Amino acid sequence: MSGAKYPNPPTTLESKGKRKVTVIDATGLVLGRMATHAAKRAIEGDEVHIVNAEKAIIVGSSKKAIQEHYLFKRQVGTIRKGPFFPREPHLLVKRTCRGMINYQSSAGRAAYKRIKAHLGVPKELASHKASTLEHAQRDAKAYLTVAELSTWLGRPTPESAGTHASATAKASAPKTPKKEA
Repeated sequence: MSGAKYPNPPTTLESKGKRKVTVIDATGLVLGRMATHAAKRAIEGDEVHIVNAEKAIIVGSSKKAIQEHYLFKRQVGTIRKGPFFPREPHLLVKRTCRGMINYQSSAGRAAYKRIKAHLGVPKELASHKASTLEHAQRDAKAYLTVAELSTWLGRPTPESAGTHASATAKASAPKTPKKEA
């Protein structure tokens, strides 16, 4: 015993090589239902990879209602102390999974670390067969994909990063006075 009040749960002491790997394809799946399934698998000790995280859908009464809900989540708190809410699609999915886990306990933190969300399908997971969840699919009239929501929340894109860098470079360039002719 390391002097801790409670010993580490056996799931946190296992090596990564012995864990069962679960790959979930999030294309067209309802975010909350998929996150619940991923959280359950992680708590059971599986290593969970969610691929195509940006293609998961968020269902609501209207697109505007979904946007307002997530904008409120993003603006609550303070800039210095948080809570901090992500704008990147894969981090939004992982944050949703965090809500399904008691992440403030040691077992919950270990389960949360076993969940990985990916944009697209990474090369190392291309050989694994991704499962889709029948119970997490739903036909909905009003929905947003996670990618659409994160773009609406102001996700930094490579194009905007490039224009910002060029604008900063122009602003920091020394100004030469124009000669009058």
